[in-house]
Parts: sequence; C-alpha cells; structure tokens
Amino acid sequence: MSVVPSSPSATPGLPDSPLDPQMAALLALIVRAKRPPIHAMAPEDAKIAYEKSAPILDIHPPPVHTAEDLLVPARDGHAIPVRLYTPREASWIEPLPLLVYFHGGGFTVGSIDSHDPLCRLLCGKADCMVLSVDYRLGPAWRFPTAVNDAFDVLHWAFAEADKLGADPARIGLGGDSAGGTLAAACAVEARDAGLAPVLQLLVYPGTCARQDTPSHRALADGYLLTADMIRWFFAQYLDQDASRDDWRFAPLDGGGTGAKVDGVCPAWIAVAGYDPLHDEGVAYAEKLRAAGVAATLADYPGMIHDFFKLGRFVPAVAQAHADAVAALRTAFGTSQD
Repeated sequence: MSVVPSSPSATPGLPDSPLDPQMAALLALIVRAKRPPIHAMAPEDAKIAYEKSAPILDIHPPPVHTAEDLLVPARDGHAIPVRLYTPREASWIEPLPLLVYFHGGGFTVGSIDSHDPLCRLLCGKADCMVLSVDYRLGPAWRFPTAVNDAFDVLHWAFAEADKLGADPARIGLGGDSAGGTLAAACAVEARDAGLAPVLQLLVYPGTCARQDTPSHRALADGYLLTADMIRWFFAQYLDQDASRDDWRFAPLDGGGTGAKVDGVCPAWIAVAGYDPLHDEGVAYAEKLRAAGVAATLADYPGMIHDFFKLGRFVPAVAQAHADAVAALRTAFGTSQD
C-alpha cells in the first residue's frame, strides 16, 4: 500500500483539506510494518488478524457498570451472541435508553470484542445501554444471513426492552461501515414493522450497490480501506452478484432506487474525507432528506475509513466520538454532563 500525498487536491473524490497529520503518520507506520493486507489472507486468518490489530489502534476500553453476554434467538434457531453494556444500575421506574449497535468489518471480520472499546465509550458518555450484536459473517454465512440476524435482534430488543431495563420509546440503531449498512436496513425494517427507533447512527456506512463514485475512484488505494479489500469483502459475503441490487445490501441505490426511506427515523451520518465510502454516505443523507427524513451529515475531511477505532493514535478522533455522543443524547432526550 502506498500513501498518497496529503496536500489539498482538485481531483474529483478527494477532499480540499489535507489528511490529518497524525493519521498520515499512522498510515506511514502501517506501510512500514509490511503486514499482508486482509484481502491477501484466507478468511479465517483475516478474522484473527483483525481481532489482534483492533486493540492496538483503538482507545483503552473505558469502564462501564456492567457488560453482560447474552444470546438472542434467530429465525433459523441460531443463537446470536450479543453484549449488553449498562452505564449504571437499571431502574425499572426510570428505564435507560438503548442503542442497538452493529460492528463493522465488511460482513467478514470484526466482532463484539473488536468493537468493545467503542461500545463502552458510547455507553458511558451517552448514558445509555448498548446492545452490541455478533451477527453471522461470511464466507460461512452469506447474504442475507447478517441482515436477517440484524432484523431478528431489532425485533428482540423492542420486545424485551422492559425486561432489560431499557425504554422502548428511546431505542436507537447504530453501526459503522458494514454495521452502518445493517443499521440503515434496520431503520427501514423498523418502519415497516411499526417500530419507532429514535435515531439511526450511521458511521461511514456502506450504502451503494457498486463502487463507482468519485471517492471510490480517487481513494482506491493508500487509505487503509482499498478497492481490492472492498471487492474481497463482498466476495466473502454476497451469495450471488444479483444480491448487490437488494436494498438490504445497498439501501442507497440497490435495484436502481434503493430502499424506500420515507418515514424512517432521523439519522446522524458520519463520513470521512479520505474514505472510498465518503460519497455514498453523503448521498444517503441526501436521499433521506429528499424523503423528508431529518438527516445530520457530519463530515470529517482529514479522516480515513475506520477512524472511529483509531483514537489511540489520532487525537482528533475524540471530537468525532463526542459528536456521536451528542447526537445520541439529543435523540434520547438526556442532558449532557
């Protein structure tokens, strides 16, 4: 992987702002390490490599009141592992808001463990429960298994909220990258099922059927997530190429028009300037707004894909974390400490 110079450029798909200096230094460090990229590994080796690298770059896991591992029944009888974080003792009189969170990793790598620090941070700072979902991954489980798991946990969370000490009137959906795709799909499923989440927190979500936007072309290599890696992820996940046009995979433009999003819950969408997925995140915010859905777009021009999990090396990530927390607190109606 080569690091593209971080000076401002007029090239379509590149931001006008330079790459964050600490981010540029981190990318250079990754290049010098000469570790094989995920897409050059066997899937099982890629899963292990991702789990090992995640805690090196992420923030230290903040303390929470409790972190409990549970199982949620899937429609096919599979037990979906989930982890429930609580910021303080649950009160049945004053239940806590709940964020259902789907981790990123191209539908192939990642877990509730790889995203443990981020979920802990959101739990503590937003003063909400977080239910982190270990949905099934490719290539052993292909589309639409992951999205079916996400939908099953969505319905379970609303049905079991009272028992968990959560407020069913204050449930949010969240996810990063592939997890953002699942959260966006869950927002549509929730509307269709008569459920009413208060927010979809989408962090650099994947939303388009094919990777042909200006940001995909301009940022195909050099910024951690590459075009080769995206193709490899989708090869592990999709059951057939035609599934690219399913709105559950591509809520922006699957099938040409993508998901019908009128009436879905409000959105907070974070995008990174040096991320191939930048343009599709922006376009999804525009799609929601065109349908009359309130959508806040938070653009971080000096960041790269996966930057929410690079806070140990890049201090500027802390501001994005704070922005996400503020969005959750606003949606949940809780005061900021």
